[in-house]
Amino acid sequence: METEEVLSRKFAVVLPILNERQRRIYLASEAEALGRGGSSLVARVSGVARSTIHGALDDSGPDLPVDRCRKSGGGRKKAIEIDPEVVRILKEIVDPETRGDPMSPLLWTSKSTRHLAKELKERGHAVSHNVVAQTLRSMGFSLQAMAKTREGKDHPDRDKQFKYLNKQVKAHQKAGQPVISVDTKKKEKVGNYKNGGQELQPKGEPVECNTHDFEDKLLGKAVPYGVYDLSRNEGMVNVGRDHDTSAFAVESIRRWWYSMGAEAYPDASELLITADGGGSNGHRVRLWKVELSKFAAETGLKITVCHFPPGTSKWNKIEHRMFSHIAMNWRGRPLLTHEVVVNLIGSTTTRQGLTVRATHDHNKYPRGLKIPDKDMKALPIVVHKFHSEWNYTIAPPSSGD
Repeated sequence: METEEVLSRKFAVVLPILNERQRRIYLASEAEALGRGGSSLVARVSGVARSTIHGALDDSGPDLPVDRCRKSGGGRKKAIEIDPEVVRILKEIVDPETRGDPMSPLLWTSKSTRHLAKELKERGHAVSHNVVAQTLRSMGFSLQAMAKTREGKDHPDRDKQFKYLNKQVKAHQKAGQPVISVDTKKKEKVGNYKNGGQELQPKGEPVECNTHDFEDKLLGKAVPYGVYDLSRNEGMVNVGRDHDTSAFAVESIRRWWYSMGAEAYPDASELLITADGGGSNGHRVRLWKVELSKFAAETGLKITVCHFPPGTSKWNKIEHRMFSHIAMNWRGRPLLTHEVVVNLIGSTTTRQGLTVRATHDHNKYPRGLKIPDKDMKALPIVVHKFHSEWNYTIAPPSSGD
């Protein structure tokens, strides 16, 4: 089947020279030639409704005048043109149910289009669920079914922290300083185990894997810690084989800096890290701050950390922009060795230009290290006025801050 890119190039050349009727017939013929799923693909690329494409072939009969064509401005008016109040009321209905990421213009609602159409009808505005879907898309919404949207009780300052974090991100990017999103991807058992998803194989010849999921004591697990550069759409994953500790987390950031960051930002004096509030990079973890202090002293970078508020780790950019694509890249394949994991991560790319490097970390990272109070008090940490537990800056000794 032709790709969207190929169709887009064809449509860009052909559609401008056709009249309204010819465009509909041409798009319908393309959809019919593509076969199953063709109408949806053509509609998505051309922006013409599927119903228009389906009905276009009926408009090409031999009894119809060859020059029959709808005049400019003809046809039925859009529902929102007939009833402009639909947009305002629809926004009013979905606002209480909106789940927004303050760091992104993308919004989504957990209410179905049919339920929204029903509520509009009850308010005296009868429109179809298709009109609701089209209107929401034009308003910047992405429609999704009901899903798990909460990881715990929302903090009262959730949105304020998102705004504060976003402000820090924009300020650092404007100043040309690096901004990274960090997190540990789900640990993966290494060996001939079943991996989720499907991959093309000869019919009747699926990849065979173990019938049990007991961990191989020799191979163990792969612990991928990722660093994603928000400004450059590139990142690095450090694949460990020991414990996911704060020392491992900061070592992963260190490896990113020396292999990618320092070259991309030769004049950098600061580094902003956005991270979840828990795990090896949690805001309560003392070792995380101690290791970051060592890294700041080593590189001369002033490091600012902004944590996501409780229950909002899904908004961490690395989850959507890097980890999700890595999971797609190795779907349906057994992760036989750590080297296979590293190679699959390193070969992950997207049409949006994402590039990922991967390294294999053989170091040991013991758990249970205790940091005494006196060592914490000696750290060069400056807490921010707004939620000092979530936002703080660690300065290198030579900066005098």
